[in-house]
Amino acid sequence: MQKTARLFTTGLQLRTIHRSFLKRALSSVSEDQSSISIADDVVNTFKSVLGSHNVSSSLAVREHHGKDESYHKCVPPDIVVWPESVDKVCEVVKLCSKYSIPMVPFGSGTGLEGAATGIRGSVCIDMTKMDKIVEVNPDDFDVTVESGVTRNMLNSYLRDTGLWFPIDPGADATVCGMCATSASGTNAVRYGTMRENVMNLQVVLANGSVIDTAGKGKRSRKTSAGYNLTNLFVGSEGTLGIITKATIRLHGIPESMVSAVCTFDTVQSAVDTVTQVMQCGIPVSRIEFLDEVMIDACNKYNNVDYKIAPTLFLEFQGNDKVVDDQAKTVAELVEYNGGSDFTWAKDVDERNKLWKARHSAWYSTLALRPGAKGLSTDVCVPISKLPEVIVATKEDLKHSSVIGPIVGHVGDGNFHVFMNVDPENQDEIDEARRLAERMARRAIAVGGTCTGEHGIGLGKKQLLIEEIGETGVATMKQIKATLDPKGLFNPDKVFL
Repeated sequence: MQKTARLFTTGLQLRTIHRSFLKRALSSVSEDQSSISIADDVVNTFKSVLGSHNVSSSLAVREHHGKDESYHKCVPPDIVVWPESVDKVCEVVKLCSKYSIPMVPFGSGTGLEGAATGIRGSVCIDMTKMDKIVEVNPDDFDVTVESGVTRNMLNSYLRDTGLWFPIDPGADATVCGMCATSASGTNAVRYGTMRENVMNLQVVLANGSVIDTAGKGKRSRKTSAGYNLTNLFVGSEGTLGIITKATIRLHGIPESMVSAVCTFDTVQSAVDTVTQVMQCGIPVSRIEFLDEVMIDACNKYNNVDYKIAPTLFLEFQGNDKVVDDQAKTVAELVEYNGGSDFTWAKDVDERNKLWKARHSAWYSTLALRPGAKGLSTDVCVPISKLPEVIVATKEDLKHSSVIGPIVGHVGDGNFHVFMNVDPENQDEIDEARRLAERMARRAIAVGGTCTGEHGIGLGKKQLLIEEIGETGVATMKQIKATLDPKGLFNPDKVFL
């Protein structure tokens, strides 16, 4: 009875702590990070449920889980837990709900908008120990995985089946984390984003119950049965529930893959080429743009020697005849716009070397200025507006003091600016933020979006209102309040 009374008192204390810390959690980390505000009795309860080896209050562990790859300040959670099954996730959620403890789901920590940043007084729920590939159905081209499975783990497992999971955001993100952010990447122009490739999700809700968004065990290629609950959770950034399992589409590995690189004298001519390729309906698998600043950074980081100029990286997939036809048509458009001849990468090692350079763009940018943090922003616009928006963004960067290479999955109108900032220099951070906001508002003005794949997280909450409108955001908040009435799932993210 005494212990119950203590736990009840602790719950009241935690509610007070939660309210007070949420207001200042993201503005400062100068408080003593070595202390935690969750009472020992509650920590011991988590240990009894999960085992001591699956609960940590170590400062180093908490700091690792208090940030992602973004520039946002580290805010360590109070404790980190590792559930090993959906039943354990349910128990953790029930405990957090009972004591009004905020919860922050955590996968591989590769996000770029601060969605995995911790909250003081919170529990970080690290999902990486739930790493089973539950079921592969090669005849039906689908697979079901737990929340800790990464895309590289999955493709390694699938390598003898003739199938692959092509959604490729660059980082080795967890598949369920990719669902949570609606990730896409270099192959999206051919295979779509996570929204087009998720068939069913298992989600733990705020009361500790479990929902299968398309029905338990269901994996049909399409459905018109009721509301689309699956896509409600795709892109929800951990604010509506914790994704514990995903059933996703697989695709056949193409007979032939050929990659190519070509350069241009100007950004305009490179991006014009992209627009023309897409308008001609040429089914390229990847078409990536890197400006000369990004190429220079990739050369230095990867010890390669691509010409320092606006550059397109392309990949063609299919049978040999289809690949040859695609490449010939694209080469004609490149020549028309004053581009160079293709430099080909045909065998696996050559292609991997080329795409490794592209995938290292984030770390190549950071290496330009050791000690800097990256402020990454991404927008997506209608294809016809792509040249206008990229060229205007390039002009903005030329007149700023910020280093900002441009890279993009331009085949679907999506591009990024990776800006280096000194995390201790607020003036520099403010300038980079202003550049990012101008870029986002420019995209919104031409019918685009402030984020094509990174999500809203901490940095784009005001932009969400400008893009969707106050009524749209209010509707989202109503959904949030219905599914998470105490506001404990990843609080202070997505909404102002």
